[in-house]
Amino acid sequence: MFLKKQLIELFGAALGQLTREGVIPATDPELVRFERTRQKEHGDLATNLALVLARPAGRKPRDLAAAIVAALPASAIISKVEIAGPGFINIFLRAAERFAVVGDVRAAGARYGCAQPRGERVLIEYVSANPTGPLHVGHGRGAAYGDALARVLRAAGFDVASEYYVNDAGRQMDILAVSVWLRYLELCGSEVRFPDNGYQGDYIYDIAAGVHRGHGDEYVQSSGGLGKVSADVEPEAAMDALIDHARGSLGAAGYRVMQAAAVDTLLEDIHNDLEQFNVNYDRWFSECSLFENGSIDDTVARLRDTGHLYQRDGAWWFRSSRFGDEKDRVVLRENGVPTYFAADIAYHRDKYSRGFDRFINVWGADHHGYIPRVKAAISALGLDPDCLTVTLVQFAVLYRAGEKVSMSTRSGEFVTLRELRQEVSSDAARFFYVQRKSDQHMDFDLDLAKSRSNDNPVYYVQYAHARVCSVFNQARERGIDTSDLDAADLGLLTDDHELELAAQLARFPEVVSAAAAGLEPHQIVYYLRELANGLHTYYNAHQFLTVAVSLRSARLALIDAVRQVLANGLDLVGVSAPERM
Repeated sequence: MFLKKQLIELFGAALGQLTREGVIPATDPELVRFERTRQKEHGDLATNLALVLARPAGRKPRDLAAAIVAALPASAIISKVEIAGPGFINIFLRAAERFAVVGDVRAAGARYGCAQPRGERVLIEYVSANPTGPLHVGHGRGAAYGDALARVLRAAGFDVASEYYVNDAGRQMDILAVSVWLRYLELCGSEVRFPDNGYQGDYIYDIAAGVHRGHGDEYVQSSGGLGKVSADVEPEAAMDALIDHARGSLGAAGYRVMQAAAVDTLLEDIHNDLEQFNVNYDRWFSECSLFENGSIDDTVARLRDTGHLYQRDGAWWFRSSRFGDEKDRVVLRENGVPTYFAADIAYHRDKYSRGFDRFINVWGADHHGYIPRVKAAISALGLDPDCLTVTLVQFAVLYRAGEKVSMSTRSGEFVTLRELRQEVSSDAARFFYVQRKSDQHMDFDLDLAKSRSNDNPVYYVQYAHARVCSVFNQARERGIDTSDLDAADLGLLTDDHELELAAQLARFPEVVSAAAAGLEPHQIVYYLRELANGLHTYYNAHQFLTVAVSLRSARLALIDAVRQVLANGLDLVGVSAPERM
């Protein structure tokens, strides 16, 4: 980054001279942008400055590029400058400047690639799965993406807070409570008909067994009248009848026992699963709190008072179509019970009240249609909808031995995130999840994720880090002193592999910045694979410990910088950097 600052100053001086000569209008030097070139024949960096200024200057881009180059002050960091194509300016750096990045990396250590604080606060909410069952592999991708995104944004200088919105209110919680109650009754010896649309996984039995251990047969007598709930009615209506019956028969206290046993157990499991997945949140926000503190009632009242609600067929509707949504939406049902949407409006109002500058929601791709109504509500509340960004995550499709594994929370036929971690490791799962753009379809190949081969991308990158550590371990075993690599003569590094590695190291801060700007942590994975490939190629072509002392020190300093950047990049996607493989 210091190098780019020097170049901006050089080109700024050239622009100042051309402005005084009347060649170009006054131009802000901060408009100068440099990009790393991909081909060495094009130099180290390039700028399209002449193309940008050609129109306001009324000159041909190549002619203006020639004028800019002619006005550049002499510099110790540039060996030559060339004009290419329609007017690009290619910059060739002196050898010493190309390897200055090695010292930068070694000095910054784990902070290399991180930007200065921006003073901008960001709240990112992700996963937020209903506590109705264990997290499955579909949730895993949202967890890996959301956490990696938070890490990348922090590295880019943002003040980031992460949040899990716990959907612990509403009808799904009622279905969960009824499911536990019915399994509890079975464990007590009662014969009950379990509904197809109840939660049927083995974990429901486990929760019910916990209730039975704590309460014995205390709630068996409440099962009277279950047979009156007809199996002939529409399934969802039958479930509503079961919920009403459970509430009435169990009473408020008994019903809370069933629901709390389920929610507390599953939420603890979710918390533990995510923690083992190297995902930690700054806050867990309960939907129930919005009911308890009156936020939902207050938000609905505000929308009603400002004319954004109307009543039809006994329900209260939000005029979301006024704000670009395809139709209006119900916020209060005929019975006065708030909808999920009402709770979401109140939740986003609460978010905006906390002083953040920007909000990022990570949702499953199936929630795409929900975005316009949420932004409509934010607008109706007099808040800025542009402060909210919603990123979509496609669920991963899991394959084992070439066969697709189906997932269904209600039926219990799903592979949990815990099972995935145990089978392929958290590192492999996180790397695989993040290696593609979040809104792209993803096939997760378990066999590949478990393989110890160069075809396995996480193994390939981690092995690069371990290879460097192995070199230093060998050096210690041979009694070679590696404590003074900062004094190494990097001018001895002239090989193409070495030049390429230096260029890749220099790109890392730019990759972090671009990944943050695009909300695309997969850019970090792409970079890591390229850097690992450069290291492996270099390792296979050169000796490190059996060459002259000066050259040895230079090469060790270079690969130690590579090791550091590999570790930094792996940390950004929540993956470990092992020293042995």
